[in-house]
Amino acid sequence: MRAFNAELSKLFSLPGIWLAFLIGAFAPAVIAALDSIVQKEEIIAGVSTRISEVGYGGLGFGVQGVIILGVLAVSSEYLTESSESGGGQQITTSLTAVSSRLHFLLAKAGAVTVISILLCIVAIITTVLATHLVLGEYAPAFEWSRLIGVVCYWTFTALLALGITVLTKSSIIPLAVLMINSSVVSFSILLYKVTKLAFYLPDRAGLEMFMFTSDTVTGSLFDRFHTPFTGGLVMFAWVVVIFIVAAIVFHRRDVAS
Repeated sequence: MRAFNAELSKLFSLPGIWLAFLIGAFAPAVIAALDSIVQKEEIIAGVSTRISEVGYGGLGFGVQGVIILGVLAVSSEYLTESSESGGGQQITTSLTAVSSRLHFLLAKAGAVTVISILLCIVAIITTVLATHLVLGEYAPAFEWSRLIGVVCYWTFTALLALGITVLTKSSIIPLAVLMINSSVVSFSILLYKVTKLAFYLPDRAGLEMFMFTSDTVTGSLFDRFHTPFTGGLVMFAWVVVIFIVAAIVFHRRDVAS
């Protein structure tokens, strides 16, 4: 518990963490409000077909906040301190205080999990309020099962970011890959026309927990492929595998390397 509390304290002391909170808590609400404005016009015109999806798109984009969180939790350990502090790295001090490397990783993962869940809950609240503020009586009812899926998606994504950063020891690669994948172009979209294995990538499987509905009939990547439960299991399996690999590599790695 002491290691867990220490990791929480370290996370809240990082300047970059406030960017993660800002993106995670408010970006989904802004996107949901903009989407709601468009949907309200379509509803009044009688041509709206996406009313049940309003808000969830923003929550899918807001996952970038916890990506930053997961990456910072690890990459901050490898930043070189100022010469006044000895010019060393935080990881040396952390592993001196916590003798077990596995215990250290679990404490860090636990801290990231708790903050991700809390941040996601705040994002859901701001998104629901923004949607109801714009749409009023036209606002859709947010389903608890889908909202739970959003929480799981955010948490698993944050842990994937943490695990990948443990492997790379740098923030550049995981931030670039994960943020581009969740905002600009998804790898599952690129691979979709090549193989259906794209549906088993963590981003696509995770989105099944809340983004896709069974009444979709477009015959495209955006049709439901997994059930929400199966999609969650697939993403969780990715988290477990990445974390195990990261733990093995971290255990064998020379801290100074």
